Amino acid sequence: MIEKAFTGSKKYFAWQAFLTVLILGGVCAYAQQFLYGLGATGMSRDISWGIYIAQLTFFVGVAASAVMVVLPYYLHDFKAFGRIVVLGEFLAVASVTVCLLFVMADLGKPMRMFNLIRYPTPNSILFWDMIVLNVYLGLNLLCGWVALESEKRDAPPPKWIKPFIYLSIPWAVSIHTVTAFLYAGIPGRHFWLTAILAPRFLASAFAAGPALLILLALILKKHAKFDAGDKAIGKLATIMTYAAIMNMFFLGLEFFTAYYSNIPGHMHTLDYLFFSSGNLTPIMWVSVIFGFVSIGMLLFPTVKANHKTLAWACSLLFLSLWLDKGVGLVIGGFIPNPFDKVIEYTPTLIEIMITFGIWAIGLQILTVFYKVALEVKTGNEAA
Repeated sequence: MIEKAFTGSKKYFAWQAFLTVLILGGVCAYAQQFLYGLGATGMSRDISWGIYIAQLTFFVGVAASAVMVVLPYYLHDFKAFGRIVVLGEFLAVASVTVCLLFVMADLGKPMRMFNLIRYPTPNSILFWDMIVLNVYLGLNLLCGWVALESEKRDAPPPKWIKPFIYLSIPWAVSIHTVTAFLYAGIPGRHFWLTAILAPRFLASAFAAGPALLILLALILKKHAKFDAGDKAIGKLATIMTYAAIMNMFFLGLEFFTAYYSNIPGHMHTLDYLFFSSGNLTPIMWVSVIFGFVSIGMLLFPTVKANHKTLAWACSLLFLSLWLDKGVGLVIGGFIPNPFDKVIEYTPTLIEIMITFGIWAIGLQILTVFYKVALEVKTGNEAA
């Protein structure tokens, strides 16, 4: 089926060419980082995790959100997700690939990834993060491709794939839970030292992922004449709305715990993020405002029924969550440093180019898989 990705319209090949240019730019930037080391980045002794790990954290959530279509379709027989479940699984494949590439970029040299295999340390959360991400990548690639092959033959999926599908459901929860443990297990960083970090991660994931999937479905409807169905989009919008509300509720709990208890370690990062003149303060306020505006929009059924206003609501929510978890949460956790000094972090051009290059790789993988999936689905419908 992969041969279907090598045919298409001029717009399709122009899009692929644009992504290839971004990838080449990222490769050139990575070559500079490889030669000069992580000193070419904006990271330092005080802020050792920058934009790379922040993007890893966010896209693990996007990957985990595939469970929001897999679970209703396979466990509850929600037929409306039949046209979109494979798209969710392939979105997870692209997102996990992006996550692994950001880990490679953050390590400085790619061969360091093999240290996790050569010297396994089961007492390390990083070791388990590697396990759950790679297994989840394999599960979604296997389940999505087998389901698509079955659809091409106009036959039900083979029985042997069902255990893998069912395994992928709790595994989706595990990947973001383990990622949260990476932060919550560091006692010296009070901003992350909270028991609700994993639930907060999952709530934001189950809002950001469906928001992106809805946007992709609307793009496919406009440019590829593929209609995922109003019922499927409406149900995803409902899931996204409740998850976004829970995410805001959890954020409010962090503020209450920090300021009512009056514990300095828990207040300092929130002070910096929301009530200072720091670099991240405007970003966090934009995130909060966009989050409340999008939730307010989604509470009106007329907004969800209109694809144009729904697209705006999804865009605002996705950007809100990206700014929160993909920028503020990780970088802000290092500020102030253990000496109570504010050390700002600004990514360098090399970091930005590498980030754009990795995003482009993810989009190119997603484009190829979606092209194959749409060719199979539209071909079967035409037959």
